[in-house]
Amino acid sequence: MATQEFLIEPFDNQVLATVGGHLDENFRLIEKRFGVEINNRANVFKIIGDEEHIAMARHIILALFEEVEQTQSLSKETLHLIIQSGAQALSQSSHEKQHDVVIKTKRGQIRPRGLNQQKYVENILSSDVTFGIGPAGTGKTYLAVAAAVDSLERQEVRRILLTRPAVEAGEKLGFLPGDLNQKVDPYLRPLYDALYEMLGFERVAKLMERNVIEVAPLAYMRGRTLNEAFIIMDESQNTTVEQMKMFLTRIGFNSRAVVTGDITQVDLPRGKVSGLRQAIDILDGVKGVKFSFFQAGDVVRHPVVQRIVRAYEAVELAKSKSSASSHLSDTEE
Repeated sequence: MATQEFLIEPFDNQVLATVGGHLDENFRLIEKRFGVEINNRANVFKIIGDEEHIAMARHIILALFEEVEQTQSLSKETLHLIIQSGAQALSQSSHEKQHDVVIKTKRGQIRPRGLNQQKYVENILSSDVTFGIGPAGTGKTYLAVAAAVDSLERQEVRRILLTRPAVEAGEKLGFLPGDLNQKVDPYLRPLYDALYEMLGFERVAKLMERNVIEVAPLAYMRGRTLNEAFIIMDESQNTTVEQMKMFLTRIGFNSRAVVTGDITQVDLPRGKVSGLRQAIDILDGVKGVKFSFFQAGDVVRHPVVQRIVRAYEAVELAKSKSSASSHLSDTEE
């Protein structure tokens, strides 16, 4: 067991109260997560535990103080995100230290959390086509929209185009009344939500009126060539092979594309090959195309979501092993 003491300076009692939470519940959460003991008197902190865990806890406490000093608040969501990203960052070896990548929007700065998010944003900023592949809650779509908004604000592109295949997730929605926008809105709602958060409802509405921002189902991409655009395709695991090829060949001059998806949640009819699955094999190593793969540990939602994703991954792995074993037995016979 080791012990480390450190000071928080400059110090503010109100900031300390916000960081600690009711009855220091936030410090107790850090203790439970890393198996350490945290004691403090005013701005003097003492942490007891394994050296590696002490370093993680200290890093997270300092990050919490910085967050509260900047925003004057600390939500439960932000607390969990800082704890998770701090653990991920410090668990990397020294030669894998993260670069300070920041995406700027009108609503403030967006910082990728964790090494995989950092690499994902770096790929987006440096590549013509970036694939973000992994489970829900890893920030794939949100960061892609943030990068698109940043590029538009800096006039690197003239428009943003957001699309996704209109495939029901195991449900039959039936006939949807209304005009085209009202029919496809349920499929595109996550993209709208990210835009509203970063630009505000009124600004998004004005930009959409001028076609600076366009949100459309994938079927409407056929026959178009998109120049000077930031193009995002969400839920790409539900594209067919033909749709994926069609989308990727829409990219014009001075354009950038981001393709996001989760190959474990394909909702295509049985027998249809996912365009995303095939693209991973075909485009690996192609110049200008980068892949970012996320895992359960990158999920930045409630901690239980990580555990749910891992449980499903374990079942899928067992199925694939069983299938491979069965296939081997058949060939031997």
